[in-house]
Amino acid sequence: MKSIILAAGEGKRLRPLTNNTPKCMVELFGKSLLERQIEIMKSCGINDIVVVTGYKSNMINIPGIIFEKNMNYKNTNMIETLFCAKSHFEGEIIITYGDIVYEKKVLEKLIDSSNSISIIIDKNWKNYWEKRFLNPLSDAETLKIGPKGNIIDIGQKTNNITEIEGQYIGLMKFNSEGTEIIKNFYEKSKKQSQNGKNPLNEKIPFEKSYMTDLLQGLIKNSLHLNPVFINGGWIELDSLDDYNLYKKLYEENKLKELINFGN
Repeated sequence: MKSIILAAGEGKRLRPLTNNTPKCMVELFGKSLLERQIEIMKSCGINDIVVVTGYKSNMINIPGIIFEKNMNYKNTNMIETLFCAKSHFEGEIIITYGDIVYEKKVLEKLIDSSNSISIIIDKNWKNYWEKRFLNPLSDAETLKIGPKGNIIDIGQKTNNITEIEGQYIGLMKFNSEGTEIIKNFYEKSKKQSQNGKNPLNEKIPFEKSYMTDLLQGLIKNSLHLNPVFINGGWIELDSLDDYNLYKKLYEENKLKELINFGN
C-alpha cells in the first residue's frame, strides 16, 4: 500500500503563515502538518509515500519521500494535482489532502476497508464545524447516504442541515480495482471536457475541478462509494482562524476535544 499526499496549494487563507512557507509545512505545536501525516502513515506500516508539491516546493525536503510537482498549481485544483502522481497509480492507494491531521485510529479504520472506493466521513462534523464557524452551513457541504449504505451525494452547497449526514474530510482509499476506476474515469472526463463543457462541474473549467466533483461524477455513473464513518479525531488547517482556534484550545488544554496527538 502507498499514500499520495496532495500538497500543492498556496494556502492563501493562512497568510501571513504561508507567505514564505507551503501550507503543508506550517507548524502546529512543534511539527509541520506534513511531518505529522508522514509519522502516522509510517506508524501504520505505509512507507511508500508520494507528496505532490506546487507552491514553494523547494521548502519541502523530507528524506525517504517521493516528490512530484504540479507545475501549474496556480491554475489547477485537487484533481489535476492528484493526477500529477498518476505514474504511481498501482495497487492500493491512500489519498489525502496535505492540510489535514488525523489520529492513527482514523487511518487504521480506512486501511481496514476492503471496498473499491472508501471515503472517510465524519459523523460528528457539526460539533467541529460549530467551533470553527458562526454558521456551520456557510462551509459544510452535502453528504447523503443511500438505502444500500453507499454515498449518493457529496460536496454540494446547501442551506438544509438534513442533507448533511456527515462530512468528507479529504481522506480516502482506492484498492486495485478502485485505482483503475478513477484512472479510466478521469481520462474519459478530461476527453469529454475538450468539447467545451466540464462533465464534472459545468460551472468551472475541467482543470479547476474539485475532488468532490470527481467523487460526485463517480456517483452519477453508478459507481459505489463506501463511507467509512468516524466521530472526530481529525482537524483541518485551512485558515488563520483555524490556526488561532487550535492554538487557543491547546493553551486551554481543550484540543483533545477535537484530536489527540498521542493516538
